[in-house]
Amino acid sequence: MSSPALHIRGQILVGPDEVLEEAWVIGGVVSLRPPAAGDVETIDGFAVPGLVDAHCHVGLEAHGEVAPERAEEHALADRDAGALLLRDAGSPADTRWVQEREDLPRLIRAGRHIARTRRYLPNFAWEIEPEDLVEYVRQEARNGDGWVKLVGDWIDRETGDLGICWPVDVLTEAIAAAHEEGARVTAHCFGEQSLLDFAAAGTDCIEHATGLVDETIDIFADQQIAIVPTLVNIDNFPAFAEAGRRKFPTYADHMMDLYQRRYDTVAKAREAGVPVYVGTDAGGQLPHGLVAQEVEALTKTGMSNLEAIGAATWGARAWLGRPGIAEGESADIVVYRDDPRLDVRVMADPFKVILRGTPHAHSGARG
Repeated sequence: MSSPALHIRGQILVGPDEVLEEAWVIGGVVSLRPPAAGDVETIDGFAVPGLVDAHCHVGLEAHGEVAPERAEEHALADRDAGALLLRDAGSPADTRWVQEREDLPRLIRAGRHIARTRRYLPNFAWEIEPEDLVEYVRQEARNGDGWVKLVGDWIDRETGDLGICWPVDVLTEAIAAAHEEGARVTAHCFGEQSLLDFAAAGTDCIEHATGLVDETIDIFADQQIAIVPTLVNIDNFPAFAEAGRRKFPTYADHMMDLYQRRYDTVAKAREAGVPVYVGTDAGGQLPHGLVAQEVEALTKTGMSNLEAIGAATWGARAWLGRPGIAEGESADIVVYRDDPRLDVRVMADPFKVILRGTPHAHSGARG
């Protein structure tokens, strides 16, 4: 027996200036016309395109790669939170199998992180020296789904502070190589100098971007370099700082400065026209399923509720080259009982999560 068509009725937020009163899901895709015959299930509420977590790590936890069973829990937690499109920003796990599962979110993989030797978390990345960067970037561009993830800076134990990982000339060649392979480049960057270097080298995106200052904000806006601030993870900066304070007090003070100005930094970037998107950094230190909390955090930077919703839905989907709610497209839709435009906190409790046309009842984050 075929599943009944779905009739979504209420307020369907297609984009910042487009709202539909009703739409249907027929055969797993969106239709703006009702079915000619057959059973129909009506769902009333406020609907948005499936949320995007543009920075997470399926199959990765603090110690490194996890078993597929645990990675499945990551993906299910994201799905239940309404995150139906994930950009996996680096993982040592081969998670291509997720893409074959109809019940799991759509996954855009960036392959494995590429880091400088002993300049990142153990068991996460390929750890290499600059002379090998271009080769590894080409490798991961071919292994991923159109993205490569670099580690741009990390604590330098010789200076006792954040330090860049790559010379600009090598970085420029590597990013050009990624583009030749048809991939975009993003990078983990906390500090100020790495942001300047990556912009000069032609990067497409930066994760965290806490070190943005007026000069780099103007450059990022001019070059339309996107940022994914991961504010729910930046909340861990005080703990990172205290963990390193005894040996590296300069680093600790630097991290606290970046933390204390985090909202102002994102606000200035946004006001200058830098594209900003929602990502949680789930899977390294944080559990999955936090996408709604990141949307709420962005409103603390001065974003309107509608703008923050867009950074997790239609805006992020367009940036990643994936459709939203449109005729004939896959029905990846989240429905809420209340209007998230009035209070984004309602996004933490979706009423119905519809993935590839199949509705799933919200059951809370799984871990």
